[in-house]
Amino acid sequence: MSNKGEIEQKVAEFLLQIKAIKLQPNNPFTWASGWKSPIYCDNRITLSHPAIRTYIRQKLSTLIQEAFGSVSVIAGVATAGIPQGVLVAQDLGLPFIYVRSKAKEHGTGSLIEGEFSPGQRVVVVEDLISTGKSSLQAVNVLRDAGCEVAGLVGIFSYGFDAAEENFKEAKCPFYTLSNYNALINYAQEHNFVMEDDLKLLRKWREDPQTWGNTINT
Repeated sequence: MSNKGEIEQKVAEFLLQIKAIKLQPNNPFTWASGWKSPIYCDNRITLSHPAIRTYIRQKLSTLIQEAFGSVSVIAGVATAGIPQGVLVAQDLGLPFIYVRSKAKEHGTGSLIEGEFSPGQRVVVVEDLISTGKSSLQAVNVLRDAGCEVAGLVGIFSYGFDAAEENFKEAKCPFYTLSNYNALINYAQEHNFVMEDDLKLLRKWREDPQTWGNTINT
């Protein structure tokens, strides 16, 4: 992507600035998975900041065009990928659909909301990539419905090896505007965290699943 490094740093700056990303190496968060983490990311907060929301929308749109060329439909992943996907679809003048995390319990029992046709070329929009499992669940739903999934884009990735492996196995290219390495580099350069805390943050990235067992909380 054009100016890739510059965009990674700018998005990292925005996410830290508005506290969409919080860094607490000495007071870790607990994720839904049970993992202890020194970082928490909630990209929904970008929606409350028009200038940042616009920047992210424009860069995601450009990323889709550069990485995937012509596509027919934009698909959001429920729930946080839905508003980002709508913004991108509007920007590109494309139809929008979204994939539920579980089937609707009434009516049609649909997993996909919105109009689409089998064979259409779709790009999936996500807000955050951790291991990629929930994102790829949505990709598989679309494929099972007959869509051609060109790939996936998102705002931020933790850069886990597991995500790389999962997307590779699923044969689904994915790209994000920023990532954990860019975030830590920006945080270091602009004194968001102390040097000792940076060591903890880097250590977590090496083995996020068991990192919590090595610290006193």
